[in-house]
Amino acid sequence: MKNRLRVLRAEREWSQAQLGAELDVSRQAVNAIETGKYDPSLPLAFKIGRLFGQSIEEIFDDGYGSEANDG
Repeated sequence: MKNRLRVLRAEREWSQAQLGAELDVSRQAVNAIETGKYDPSLPLAFKIGRLFGQSIEEIFDDGYGSEANDG
């Protein structure tokens, strides 16, 4: 799943370890989410959204964009 996590983290000048500490996950988990190797659980996705003040849809792209819902 594509996401904007790396961009959001960079905007705050946080390392992966710092973001992991904020989310109570490992640096490796942050890396795996950023690279699309791991999709976060729903509770973790909501936690990420709250941390950055954005909705899950603004951060994560599941590949089913609005054009898929047009018809």
